[in-house]
Amino acid sequence: MAMSGLISNRNFGSFVTSGNSYRSQKDLSLQRGGISVSGAPVTQYGGWIVKVPLSRCQNAMHSHIVSSLEERLSKQIQTFDNKREIFSPLSRQSSCGSNFKLKACKRSQSYLSSAPFSSSYIEQFGLSKRKHRQPEVGKANKFRLCYKSEEYEFAEPNIDKLKSTEVTGEAILLEGNLHQISPWWQQFPKRWVIVLLCFTAFLLCNMDRVNMSIAILPMSQEFNWNSATVGLIQSSFFWGYLLTQIVGGIWADKVGGKLVLGFGVIWWSIATVLTPVAAKLGLPYLLVMRAFMGIGEGVAMPAMNNILSKWIPVSERSRSLALVYSGMYLGSVTGLAFSPFLIHKFGWPSVFYSFGSLGSIWFALWLRKAYSTPKDDPDLGAEEKRLILGGSVSKEPVTVIPWKLILSKAPVWALIISHFCHNWGTFILLTWMPTYYNQVLKFNLTESGLLCVLPWLTMAIFANIGGWIADTLVSKGLSITTVRKIMQSIGFLGPAFFLTQLSHVRTPAMAVLCMACSQGCDAFSQSGLYSNHQDIGPRYAGVLLGLSNTAGVLAGVFGTAATGYILQRGSWNDVFKVSVVLYLIGTLVWNIFSTGEKILD
Repeated sequence: MAMSGLISNRNFGSFVTSGNSYRSQKDLSLQRGGISVSGAPVTQYGGWIVKVPLSRCQNAMHSHIVSSLEERLSKQIQTFDNKREIFSPLSRQSSCGSNFKLKACKRSQSYLSSAPFSSSYIEQFGLSKRKHRQPEVGKANKFRLCYKSEEYEFAEPNIDKLKSTEVTGEAILLEGNLHQISPWWQQFPKRWVIVLLCFTAFLLCNMDRVNMSIAILPMSQEFNWNSATVGLIQSSFFWGYLLTQIVGGIWADKVGGKLVLGFGVIWWSIATVLTPVAAKLGLPYLLVMRAFMGIGEGVAMPAMNNILSKWIPVSERSRSLALVYSGMYLGSVTGLAFSPFLIHKFGWPSVFYSFGSLGSIWFALWLRKAYSTPKDDPDLGAEEKRLILGGSVSKEPVTVIPWKLILSKAPVWALIISHFCHNWGTFILLTWMPTYYNQVLKFNLTESGLLCVLPWLTMAIFANIGGWIADTLVSKGLSITTVRKIMQSIGFLGPAFFLTQLSHVRTPAMAVLCMACSQGCDAFSQSGLYSNHQDIGPRYAGVLLGLSNTAGVLAGVFGTAATGYILQRGSWNDVFKVSVVLYLIGTLVWNIFSTGEKILD
């Protein structure tokens, strides 16, 4: 007797089909014993149609064969026409105890066979009723399924054992009723593709920034620069960097983060490549080129903050920002590690040429993969789009910046003041650390350079740990306000505590450990104030970060200069005391005035 059935596509994954067009399934019928039986007892599973001629099977065994095919198919089918592997995971054990071993055979001809449910058959054998969709009209791919059935036994009376025998079946793939499974790189969440691209941009950002601190040594020897000139060159970067913090935020909020961040990366990459040319033309050209580089990097943080506010739901905000900012720390590590090697092998210009050229590769990927908002991305899956757009983040474009409203909010000023207090200590440690190692701990310059990498690595690790902790606390039901205050309090009080211990340690190893722990706690700020811009004003996230980061950059400039003044009249303990006081002020301001609720709409 002949029998046909359908094998559920949920057990087979997805396929790319080809073949001849076919009619809708409702126009087809089951061929059994040479007679068309439209109401045959066949369970309908969309996607696969199997014709199974069995010579020793009774009518009552029909549903058991179909069920066994669905439940016990575990081998892979190789589609020769499309050269694709199709996997059939074992979904559950068959109640009938059958075990089918399946392989694929190419066949030149094709046919169609199908049948709807038989209600009487369902009642007879106790099968559950389910609603089934008719497959869409499409194309079919033909396979022959060759399998062996091991000995099994049915529960119903009057049914003999089916001995092991060779049987064959044929399956037709219905294109319109299949869910395609893409390769893993296409299944990767698109929002995290955006995050990784931003991470890479910030990696390049700090690589291009720190290379001058290494290359300046051979450059000053070649061009006979004194210490004052070297300081002027190093500071020229901040001229442009300060100019574009707020401007970059306004621009990103109005035209979108994709355009602004892409502009920033390609701008500073070109400036990096042209730095050796400018240096050979003269000092004024070099100062202008370094300021141009600062202009490009100045728009990066506001643009990144804008685009992530559109793409990342609040439950993933902390970890995404922590990952992006850790790109800056790892960029410093990479730049400090590779610059000496390139300078030794190929000369100091090679640092600028090689690092700057990487920006063009990133820019090509950015143009192809990134979009300012999820609504702009035509390839974004419906489920992920619902997840992103289902949050509370507003996606409307900004036309006018409400400056009076923004500056009238206490949480905004809490951000600005806290950012200033935070960056004072951070910039002092990162700028003066080699000098501290050399003067106080008596390390030589080579050891100081290597130990300067340790705080950056610590910050990269702990920033991501803090991000996961913060998002976990939010997912557990803790309020965003509470989470932001906890994380930023760690970012303030942790460095303050370890800086106070530096005056009590007696060994260089303990001093380095205190510095690393201080920077590790500092990295929790990525889940505190650095995430708060998107909390309180997602539409104006770029502007808010531009405002607070301007204060942060000013803290770095003034703090670095003030540290030199303090060291002329006092000691390193006095430097650390000033930082500790500002950390404590920032802690009070943050915990009193900050909030995690949206205050700007």
